[in-house]
Amino acid sequence: MAKRDKTDLLRGTLDLLILKTLQLEPLHGVAIADRIKQVTSGTFQVQAGSLFPALHRLEADDLIIGDWIITDGRRTKSYALTSSGKRRLAAETKQWERVVAAMTQVLRTT
Repeated sequence: MAKRDKTDLLRGTLDLLILKTLQLEPLHGVAIADRIKQVTSGTFQVQAGSLFPALHRLEADDLIIGDWIITDGRRTKSYALTSSGKRRLAAETKQWERVVAAMTQVLRTT
């Protein structure tokens, strides 16, 4: 994929992407980044320098919970949504849908 096809994340969208990604199943950090890249067809490529501070912030805010597990002989931290995280995901999804609808209206105006 050409570098120009990659898009920078808007402020606040990384948290929403992480919460949505964890909605299906618990994942470790690299798997979260891989899933976001896959689902967005490479448009969003989350770097470790952005991902791990976001995971720590979401965990501190009790929106996700991390649990150390052994995977393929390696110790990794797997993250899952908390009840608060599920509620935040629902609220942020509604807000994002409102923003998209408003932007669509603006862009379609002639």
